Amino acid sequence: MNNIREQSLRMEQEGIACEEVLQLIYDLRLFHLFVPNELEGRMTSLPEAVQIFQNCSRIDGSFGWLVTIGAGGGFFASFMIPEVSQRVYAHRTAVIAGSGTPSGTAQRVEGGFLVNGSWKYCSGSTHATVFTANAVVESNGSSGNTRSGEDQEIRSFILLPEQVQIDPDWNAFGLKATSSHRISVTDIFVPDDMTFVITETKAYENEMIYKYPFLPFAQASFAAVTLGIAQHFLESAQELLKQKTDHPYVLSKLNEQQEALRQSEIVFHESIVKSWNDLMQDGQLSPKTEGWVSGQCVSTAQVSLKCGQELFPLLGLSAAMENSTINRTWRDLQTACQHALLRSY
Repeated sequence: MNNIREQSLRMEQEGIACEEVLQLIYDLRLFHLFVPNELEGRMTSLPEAVQIFQNCSRIDGSFGWLVTIGAGGGFFASFMIPEVSQRVYAHRTAVIAGSGTPSGTAQRVEGGFLVNGSWKYCSGSTHATVFTANAVVESNGSSGNTRSGEDQEIRSFILLPEQVQIDPDWNAFGLKATSSHRISVTDIFVPDDMTFVITETKAYENEMIYKYPFLPFAQASFAAVTLGIAQHFLESAQELLKQKTDHPYVLSKLNEQQEALRQSEIVFHESIVKSWNDLMQDGQLSPKTEGWVSGQCVSTAQVSLKCGQELFPLLGLSAAMENSTINRTWRDLQTACQHALLRSY
């Protein structure tokens, strides 16, 4: 843990995960938590995985985010034909970066598709071994005839690094070392077997993680990140307050937020364990359980965010220094909680 934290400031300043941290991820196969064992994976249950995501994020926000996003790419293994998933996943450094937003277009041609588009927020772009991106398939090869709304055909495309241009536009004030840059392609040919649809299972039907609905799966992963960052923030606040004296009000607010986060953590993990047990027993989640888990994930993220909102204004000028741990964790927390899947409206 200390070795990674020692690299945190340098990674933030350079805007990229350092080689030592990446090698640790590869050694522990943290990008392969949802990859089948026969693909050199480390298949892990969702309750265990979210605990790993939380622990990694408690060490460092960018580290936790990269592990979480990288591991999440394993969810797509079941949608690929086995020959393709073997090429995509079955090596030590394999990791997917990409976007689920259908901000590209694809034209059907013989043997595959011509793909154009750009996709924002592709975390891990600088160390990705493949990219995935969603695009709208144009009807009859003409954008003028593209179907609209729910009738649109959206496919996911597996892109190789040499096909992709990385536009280094990640300029957020937090999670700076995640390389969450925009990617773009122009008239790239993608063969049929390098595409998939996330509603069509092609392999590994017996792996339970692939039966977990994708929305609460993603929300649980991101909520675990916010929990871990909030815990690091509170630890940093406690260390900062040790250097000060006569701050009973601030200490009371710290204790209050620590207890609120602890309670939220308990309920969050209980919801993930309960839903996983239901999945193991019934083979699927009921709509009620799915909605309940989603609600708990959003609530957990909001409690995590409140830790920063309540305490940061009380910590003085030393907390305002960008190179301080408390400042970095506060910025990482704000940034992680901006994810659309964690916001309540």
